Amino acid sequence: MRCPQCGHLDSKVVDSRSSDDGESIRRRRECTSCGFRFTTYERAGDLPLVVIKKDGTTEPFDREKILRGLITAAVKRDIPLSRLEGLVNDVETELRNTFRNEVISNQLGDMVLVRLFSLDKVAYIRFASVYKDFKDLDEFTSELGSVRSRG
Repeated sequence: MRCPQCGHLDSKVVDSRSSDDGESIRRRRECTSCGFRFTTYERAGDLPLVVIKKDGTTEPFDREKILRGLITAAVKRDIPLSRLEGLVNDVETELRNTFRNEVISNQLGDMVLVRLFSLDKVAYIRFASVYKDFKDLDEFTSELGSVRSRG
């Protein structure tokens, strides 16, 4: 593991423990060259998940891309980052438990929206406005009405 301080390639593990969600191992490392301490997270190596986009192209599943979208949707909302990370973990775990390595982007977006709806309605609307790509004000208004009637 490359040291983020000096770039040296050798480090030693000082401490290891399971993360709170049990999905990864947190390792505290120390650079053998400069002594800088840093943290890494290790996840089990699984088959790569592939997202099939609307236009038929594919791209690797990117949990960070989903998290960035959620963070953007949750701006100025009282939602801890840990809750958003947990939401992404939950979606990824569900996908991996299906034992498929491909998911259609619409299904992925719906999985995120279902979880986000119960977390925060405003963040849900913000995320949905980008994900669902509303064509006009009527579609957006219809979605708002749907949220009001469900929530």
